Amino acid sequence: MSAAVIDTTIFAELQEAAGTEFVAELVGTFLEEAPGMLAELRSARAAGDGERFRRAAHSLKSNSHTFGAKTLGALARDLEVRGLAADTAQDSVALDALEAAYKEVAAALEELGHG
Repeated sequence: MSAAVIDTTIFAELQEAAGTEFVAELVGTFLEEAPGMLAELRSARAAGDGERFRRAAHSLKSNSHTFGAKTLGALARDLEVRGLAADTAQDSVALDALEAAYKEVAAALEELGHG
């Protein structure tokens, strides 16, 4: 599963450059902080705060790309670039897709960490 969700070449290059132990720490931090980023996106959407929405999407995008989570990063990038949609239902669907992608990434990173 991890190969489809995480670009293992990018992940291996990160491990080679930064060290396996450090990458494991980075993964742990990401897994702890990403749910907060997702919650921040929903909170910003509810408040109609476009700037906060973009910042949270940007943070999630950047962190995702660090580990080679290209799909998650692309979904976050789309939200960052687009900002708040006029139709809140459109954002709700996009945030649901983002959260589903995060769950796949989290499972894949866990697998890579134990593999």
